[in-house]
Amino acid sequence: MNLSQLTKEVCRIAKESGAFIKKERESFDLSKVDSKGLNQLVSYVDIEAEKKIVSGLNELNLDAGFITEEDTTEKSSKELNWIIDPLDGTTNFIHNLPVFSVSIALAQGEDILIGVVYEIMKDECFYAWKDGGAWLNGESFGVSKIDKLQDSLLATGFPYFEFDEMDSYLGVLNSFMKETHGLRRLGSAAVDLVYTACGRFEGFFEYGLHAWDVAGGICIVQEAGGAVSDFNNGKDHLFGKQIVASNGKIHDSILKTINAHFK
Repeated sequence: MNLSQLTKEVCRIAKESGAFIKKERESFDLSKVDSKGLNQLVSYVDIEAEKKIVSGLNELNLDAGFITEEDTTEKSSKELNWIIDPLDGTTNFIHNLPVFSVSIALAQGEDILIGVVYEIMKDECFYAWKDGGAWLNGESFGVSKIDKLQDSLLATGFPYFEFDEMDSYLGVLNSFMKETHGLRRLGSAAVDLVYTACGRFEGFFEYGLHAWDVAGGICIVQEAGGAVSDFNNGKDHLFGKQIVASNGKIHDSILKTINAHFK
């Protein structure tokens, strides 16, 4: 398997899907929104974008299954899987806030071989493959060199339907507000991860996420020289619904603050 060449094809597919999403945004209105549950919004754009991605990936003739957000394919998951979020940041898209992305990853078990995140409105395609480094529109990049929490800018995401840990989460926010340059909530975990990878953030943390939210970004952070873990500094960050990503230098400091509040 030529991961470099395969990644180029995945980038092409992500950009084609992104072009469709951008075009649809021009005429989109709230009447076209459905709900999958409390604050879990979806539209025909998510569904059609995923169909386009699945179709494009199938044409690559790789014997892989699919793990997708919108369940547009019945092809069962295997040891090798494409993990797809066709529109990460749907709520932003619906409200015309221009931070949303396409995220595609190829994983062998929990080992991510390829990650692609295309931030649509900025036309920035972040991509990486295992042992191939991290890239943005053809230029290589790495994580921030900042090594102190107090000099760091962090990203997070707010819970939107799982509120059981809200008190713990607010405690974490309270601590980081005092300990860092600040916190940002962009509304797309995939974008948060790639911004951590390229040094715009020093770290990112969130709970309640799914594999399709984070898979592409995890690969890119790791190949950029960063660190990724769950809240316990373990490896259950792809399917475990909690993640900490950082430049590596402040990873322990982030975990220390989180674990002072999360039990």
